[in-house]
Amino acid sequence: MTDDSLSGHVEKNRALWDSWAPEWFDRGERGWAADDAYWGIHGIPESEARLLSTFSGGRVIDLGCGTGYVSAWLSRMGGDPIGVDNSSAQLSSARRLQHQFDLHFPLVHADAEHLPFADQSFDFAISEYGAAIWCDPYRWIPEAARVLRSGGGLVFLGNSTQLMLSLPDDDGPATPSLKRAQLGMHRMEWEDDPGVEFHLSHGDRIKLLRASGFDIEDLIELYPSASSSESRYTFVTLEWARRWPAEEAWLVRKV
Repeated sequence: MTDDSLSGHVEKNRALWDSWAPEWFDRGERGWAADDAYWGIHGIPESEARLLSTFSGGRVIDLGCGTGYVSAWLSRMGGDPIGVDNSSAQLSSARRLQHQFDLHFPLVHADAEHLPFADQSFDFAISEYGAAIWCDPYRWIPEAARVLRSGGGLVFLGNSTQLMLSLPDDDGPATPSLKRAQLGMHRMEWEDDPGVEFHLSHGDRIKLLRASGFDIEDLIELYPSASSSESRYTFVTLEWARRWPAEEAWLVRKV
């Protein structure tokens, strides 16, 4: 990692996820044990979400891999993944789970805004949350483009623009009314939370993706499955998420 990456939000988010890692081990274990991929805060099955509809194997980079369950899914689907994460504690959990499930792939301690890989090294890149919300998009998206080969796909999932505009500044859940301006949305911080998140409007996201050399294939707005009976997170209720998309996934391809 370069020295300038170890400042500001990168350092804050590293410390935060190192401290959170023990709390996320059980969730990671459930992900590793799953027979099929599922996505986001409501566990939407891949058969409904279709986020991997364009995946055809090859070298994969998982940007902000956490406990590594997405890389494990892609490995079982014939991919050759490398998991990258800013948190050494999360990577320690991923290594424990690799041994537990006897499935191994490289894990690299690195910041997705400064990837230690050569240009055009990968066929596919993915981020479920991870870099998608914890890294500055004006840095990590051009980096993803740099390490992808021509024609390579990028899939990333995070909170929807609608959700981020509807969250109050405290820990309360999303409301039916807008709580902040969309104009200029980018870096977001919360009361009593040391982490730093990044969220863009759709217009700014599209401009950035195109400027980075991506064609946009799909924008998937995610809603809870019919079988969902509760929300696992307090920042959005199931009732809210059935009316507006709490999450969105972008499927893009490097031209």
